[in-house]
Amino acid sequence: MVIVKASDFKFKYQRDVANRDKPKFTGLPDPSPFNRDDLYEILPMMSAVMDRLESKDGAVLNLLEDLLNQMPRFLTTREEVFDYLQGSAMECLRQ
Repeated sequence: MVIVKASDFKFKYQRDVANRDKPKFTGLPDPSPFNRDDLYEILPMMSAVMDRLESKDGAVLNLLEDLLNQMPRFLTTREEVFDYLQGSAMECLRQ
């Protein structure tokens, strides 16, 4: 399993401390809302996508961050975000 740490990111993310201990993304299916502005939501999501992509490459993580920050706002659930990040990264990496 790939473990992403906050220090691995190129961008800084806010921390929703009040919701820090609530369950986070652990895999599909997960129809719970995704808070794209919360480090505690982003860390497990990025770890799961990096694991699925079978990559520990920092350049791939940077690509995922760029995709996350450009992601359409209509993607709101954890499973939608996971599918979007994984699919988009795979398309980018094929080129």
